[in-house]
Amino acid sequence: MSAGGEGGTKAVVAALAANLGIAVTKFIAFFLTGSSAMLAEAIHSVADSGNQGLLLLGGKTSKKAATPQHPFGYGRERYIYAFIVAVVLFFVGGIFALYEAWHKFADPHPIEEWAWVPVVVLVVAIVLESLSFRTAIVETNKIRGNASWKDFVQRSRVPELPVILLEDLAALVGLILALFGVGMTLITHNGIWDAVGSAAIGVLLIVVAAILAVEMKSLLVGESATDEQARAIDAAIRAGDEVEDIVHMKTVHLGPEELLVAVKVAVRHDDTAADVARGIDAIERRIREAVPIARVIYIEPALRSAVGAGS
Repeated sequence: MSAGGEGGTKAVVAALAANLGIAVTKFIAFFLTGSSAMLAEAIHSVADSGNQGLLLLGGKTSKKAATPQHPFGYGRERYIYAFIVAVVLFFVGGIFALYEAWHKFADPHPIEEWAWVPVVVLVVAIVLESLSFRTAIVETNKIRGNASWKDFVQRSRVPELPVILLEDLAALVGLILALFGVGMTLITHNGIWDAVGSAAIGVLLIVVAAILAVEMKSLLVGESATDEQARAIDAAIRAGDEVEDIVHMKTVHLGPEELLVAVKVAVRHDDTAADVARGIDAIERRIREAVPIARVIYIEPALRSAVGAGS
């Protein structure tokens, strides 16, 4: 597995461990205090835990061997499960938090018992989420290069790291919003602030889910190689004298770590079939050396005169 895949798995496991522990403490705090913001955050942590389980399942199922029915393998299952994560985050997290906010707005009441419990739980949760977020940042920096965080999320072909980054960021912001809602409720003895915190968490989750859904949809439809990979493939083809020119080149990701490359090249009119075959083999070797994830390569030879005639 590539560094991106290993880093993604490590970040997912770290986030899963943090969220399971946090969910338990949030539910305890909710049962003791009745805070809707705490319940919204508890459901948020449960949804996140389920999401990370789905990401791990997607990583496992994507490794299945190719079959006659699926000749290019199951690499895109990682994208499918990441897309499901966005949907789960939206419905389970965002909608439930908004429902709780609406319910609390209709019947606001202050936190009367165990008032210190939600504050302690939220502070501890912020610490744990920060550690999980730090792991995701460290693993992302190993493959991010010079790209900005926005560009990395938009252009990454490895779904786990962008998902975990956005989930952890949303979790941290959500915890701060919950702490604000709970804190203001304790200070003012007005349950409206608890509802405000829950509503803010719901809006936050819906926004993050929408961003994830758009990015994962693009990967499901099929994205090409990155600009850097495309330049490396182009250079590898032109590094030898087997062909006169590249007519066109198309690439598409079959999975995060598997790239299909289809190239039409112009060959010399006096090349024999054996010359063309040896040249294609040499080009394939250079492409795989330059871009190791280019595992499926199709090269179509054409005569320059035929290309000029629109063939």
